[in-house]
Amino acid sequence: MPELEKETIELLVFLLPGFVSAWVLYGLTSQVKPSQFERVIQALIFTFVIQVLVPPVKSVLFSVGNVVKLGIWDQASQNYVRLIVAIILGILLAYYINTDSLHKWLRKKGFTTRTSFPSEWFGVFSEHISYVVLHFNDGRRLYGWPKEWPTEYDKGHFYVMQPIWLGEDDSQVVLDNVDGILINAKDVKWVEFMANIEGEVK
Repeated sequence: MPELEKETIELLVFLLPGFVSAWVLYGLTSQVKPSQFERVIQALIFTFVIQVLVPPVKSVLFSVGNVVKLGIWDQASQNYVRLIVAIILGILLAYYINTDSLHKWLRKKGFTTRTSFPSEWFGVFSEHISYVVLHFNDGRRLYGWPKEWPTEYDKGHFYVMQPIWLGEDDSQVVLDNVDGILINAKDVKWVEFMANIEGEVK
């Protein structure tokens, strides 16, 4: 039994950098968190990538160590390097997902038609920076700047700044003393994105 516990702890320590990469990735993106089993698979993949990257980093550190004394390369320093590589890997993956830069290049080359965003809904809001008109289920319309928006169409909330209610005859009710309105996504039927808008309201 003690041997089994020891092996379990060693396995967790081995997979820890992979879990750290996944934790950083999901902490910096709006990606939907996978199931527990899928997280373990991701941790295995990330751990493999980290294991591949550590030897080149070790070589660089040894080269630097010939000029400046950095310390002794032992198990503790190796674990420390693995942790640093894991964090950097998670940050880089989050950057490519949030900017859609990798998928954009792949689309240009014809390898895929997909984006890196968690949904079409989120992708449109991320790339079309403009004022919007929210059409409510009860027929009301609200014009404003979407400072925050939900990741999914049926979950979360909109935070709309500079809100203006639009009447059926296109009359406007300006809410001068209101900084913004928080709206449940379930109350919104569809969204209009305004064209030719310059600049962003902050």
